[in-house]
Parts: sequence; C-alpha cells; structure tokens
Amino acid sequence: MHPPPSSDRPLAGIELGGTKAIALVAVGSTIREQVSLPTRWPDETLPPLAEWLAERAPDGGFGGLGLATFGPARIGRDHPDFGQIAVTPKPGWSGAALVAPFAALGCPIALDTDVNAAALAEYRWGAGQGATSLAYITIGTGLGVGLLVEGRPVHGRLHPEAGHLQWRRAPGDDFAGACAFHGDCGEGLLCGPALAARFGQPPADVPADDPRWNPVAHDFAQLLASLILTVSPQKILVGGGVGLGAPHLLAAAIERVPALLNGYFPDVDLAVLEQTIRPAGLGAQAGPMGAVALAIDAAAT
Repeated sequence: MHPPPSSDRPLAGIELGGTKAIALVAVGSTIREQVSLPTRWPDETLPPLAEWLAERAPDGGFGGLGLATFGPARIGRDHPDFGQIAVTPKPGWSGAALVAPFAALGCPIALDTDVNAAALAEYRWGAGQGATSLAYITIGTGLGVGLLVEGRPVHGRLHPEAGHLQWRRAPGDDFAGACAFHGDCGEGLLCGPALAARFGQPPADVPADDPRWNPVAHDFAQLLASLILTVSPQKILVGGGVGLGAPHLLAAAIERVPALLNGYFPDVDLAVLEQTIRPAGLGAQAGPMGAVALAIDAAAT
C-alpha cells in the first residue's frame, strides 16, 4: 500500500501547525521520540526544531525527512518559491523558508501540507485504509482539507484549500465570519477562533444541546456535501481539536447532508453517510504520523 523506506535508518518528521510545532524521530512507522513547542516567529520556531533533530541524527544521517506544514505553502518543486509559506495572516510567516533550515540534515525531504500528510497517514494506517480516495478535514485553529486520489495527495497550482469554500448560509444566521480573506468561508465559520467569536466563549464550554450549534452544524453539513459533490471521496475523516472535541457537531452535520443532496445520490442515505464520514482513526496522532508518511516517501525516492 505504501513504499518501504530505502534503508533501516531512522526517519525525521516535522509537523508545523499554526499553534504548535512537533519534531519527531521514527523507525519505520513507529515514532520513537518527539518534542512540541509553540509556533512563534519563523526564526524562533524552525531553527530549534532543526537543532533538536540534528542532535538525534544517527551516524550516516536520517533516511528521510517529512515536513508537513500549515498552508498556504508552495509545495510544487517547479514553483520559484518552492518551500516557502505563501501569503498568510499569521504574522511573520509570509515568505518564510521551510526547507532551507533543515537542509543541513543532509537527507531527502518531502514537503506537503499538514492536512494532505494527515490524509496520507489515515490512508496507510488509520480509518482510511481500503479507500482509494479520501478527504481529511481538520478543524482547529484553522480549517484545512487534505485530499487523496488513488492514494496520492492532490497537488495543482497550489494545493487543496476547500476550507475557504463559501456556501449558502443558514436562514437568519448573520455571523460575519472570522476569515481574514473571505469572512464567512468555511474556516471563517467553523474554526476554533470563529466559534469562540460566534459564541462569545470557548466552544468547549457550550453545551451540546445549545441551539447555537444549529447554524454551525448547517455550515459543516454544507462543507461535507460540497466535498461529496466535487471529490466523491470514499471516506471523509474529521480531526483537529474542534473536529475531535465536539462529536455532537459531526453527528448533527451528517444528519443534515441527505437533505442537501436531495436524492441526487439515491444510494447515499444516512446509514451510508455515517459509515463514510468518520472521526480520524489516528486521532491527534494523524498529524505527526503524516510527517512520518512523508518521511517514508522521501526515503524511498
């Protein structure tokens, strides 16, 4: 199902998130050691991660490094800005070089988005096993969607950014949204900071039966229906702090999807959707394991 490492040498991984960053050392698909630190300015975040890995590099170096990053990022090797963060509202990170700080490790490097990498990990070791196409949604500090087709992450002009899709709002919902670019796109409606702004309190403190969740479930269902209609994935897996921390939201969103599809897929009923759309099997480890999956691919190529 996936390429083996080209040697038995340990692998290195970086999961660079908007809030925290993780460096890890793995042997095969087993993480042996990892460290986490807050994602601050690039020069306060990337060098310490590279230093931590360098201190643990074996004789002969790592077999490969997997670098899974928040987006938007230039992941296409033919792009003149390959290996850089694109324009982002995260202060200090627009144009930040991601690959260069790790070049001294002297091993092959595979770069992709954190959500594409997590999708790859779920495909190989998690709830996506057996599927040839899947979408991985993470809802946390932001909202990202990773896509795999025939077991390969989707790349193009940039990379999938389905978290910034816009759709029909729930009747009467006048929340302006929190996305710096689009206001009420998916990220602006569903990510953790957006929910805190909508509720006026942390979403974890809002009871599951609070009616304020209803427009949120509507928005989430719109995202799920959009993915079904555009990508036709065999699995849609949901992770992230909000995605895993509010299971009632996922259940409420799934219940709304059949009405949105309105019979267009006669064989896709609620029972099918409940099997298709599931929490991420690797849980909070989907991200770090995504970095491992990229490292395995780097070592193999």
